Amino acid sequence: MSSTKVVEPSKWKNLPPPPGFSAAVSKSSAPAKASASVNASYETLKDKRAWDLAISPAKSLPMQAFMLYMSGGGVQVFSMGIVFMLLLSPFKNLAAMNTAFAPFAPIPAGKKQAPEAKSLSTLPLQKIVYLLCNLLTLSLGLWKCRSMGLLPTGTGDWLAFETRGQPPEFVLM
Repeated sequence: MSSTKVVEPSKWKNLPPPPGFSAAVSKSSAPAKASASVNASYETLKDKRAWDLAISPAKSLPMQAFMLYMSGGGVQVFSMGIVFMLLLSPFKNLAAMNTAFAPFAPIPAGKKQAPEAKSLSTLPLQKIVYLLCNLLTLSLGLWKCRSMGLLPTGTGDWLAFETRGQPPEFVLM
């Protein structure tokens, strides 16, 4: 038993063309214009995504500040874990900065791939903003360490290194 399907005339052939469709565009110039337009929009999209990546550490600052607030001011395992992760993440982000921005490197016209996408010279402005946002995250972690009393900021923290002269009672004349 073979099932053969009878082909009916298309009931959709009388519909108007979809928005943006133009049958008047010639076949020879359409691919060149379309590919240039697609490449330009693709590069614009990559630039926008690079900026999103550049400010992503700043976007997470409010949540991290809330977590630090909720962890309390004492030195406990939970608060130390949060502070450690907060201090470690900027260093990990900066170590992998070129790798993170490599997919967003602009491709020059006529080339297949970006030249040296992992170099510091590609997307310099986005990388500077990324560095500054990570420094903000690091400063938030250091502020929390200071408020917990983990950073030696007072004079009493350095008493072991202070040298004093002999008291005047013991000085031989």
